[in-house]
Amino acid sequence: MRLVTFDDGKVGRVEDGVVARLDVGSMREYFEGGGTAEPTGDEYPLADVSLRAPIAPKKFFHTAGNFREHEDESKNVDWSHEIAPWIIFFQNVDSIVGPDEPVVYPEHLTEELDYELELAVVIGKAGKWFSSEEAADYIAGYVIFNDITARDIQRREMRSGVFSFCKAIDTFCPLGPWIVTPDEIPDPHDLAMELRVNGEPRQVSHSRNMSVTIPEILSHYSPLGYSAGDVVSTGTVSGVAGFSDDPASMYLKPGDVMEAEIERIGVLRNPVISWQEAHGEPPPERVRW
Repeated sequence: MRLVTFDDGKVGRVEDGVVARLDVGSMREYFEGGGTAEPTGDEYPLADVSLRAPIAPKKFFHTAGNFREHEDESKNVDWSHEIAPWIIFFQNVDSIVGPDEPVVYPEHLTEELDYELELAVVIGKAGKWFSSEEAADYIAGYVIFNDITARDIQRREMRSGVFSFCKAIDTFCPLGPWIVTPDEIPDPHDLAMELRVNGEPRQVSHSRNMSVTIPEILSHYSPLGYSAGDVVSTGTVSGVAGFSDDPASMYLKPGDVMEAEIERIGVLRNPVISWQEAHGEPPPERVRW
């Protein structure tokens, strides 16, 4: 089943190109209610609705360093800090945008805007202190996440050993296009992954390349406590602009279009636009954050 948030916040399920509205106020309420809701009887062609970010989680757990191929490529450019496994931090949930919504380039903050394709897990019920063997009971679905990152800010942040601001700027968290339930994804570690910029493949990998499994990730973070509807990312794959042989030519710029695709889930598409286009005025004075 594919679950969507659409138009002005309605919740629905997609079947055969039709969105059937569900009688629930939000996607979080849907999971808080046990993942069940009756259809209202209202149906809409999928092509006629505007998809939004499928969920606004209470907590968004970031995983970094899980795909060792990403750590390996960082060595090619002598990245300033080790990308150690089991890095965890939290996303600013107010930065979430949905399918086809623009990522706004904040020219006054960064000159090195990058993309990061990730598979993310939606938590279906509250829980704490559970084992990896129990983790499957907490998985409600899977969604595509594009972890937009300001690399120049990230390098400065990592001098302290942590980073957050570089990934939490407004619109830096595309999520979507929908949540796919586990019955449609029997093995989340058997999914092809690809991110394209203007149709050019940049990140091409596979979810089997994770160092640790999704159940292990969920169990590892469980002491922090989950709420129904929380989101957990699983790390990005190789191919980011910042670790390429020519980063300057590959960093995102206004006018670019990103397509993040994961097998069995779909495609999350987002354009990049300038601050001027987004706000109708030039960006603020340049800041070295």
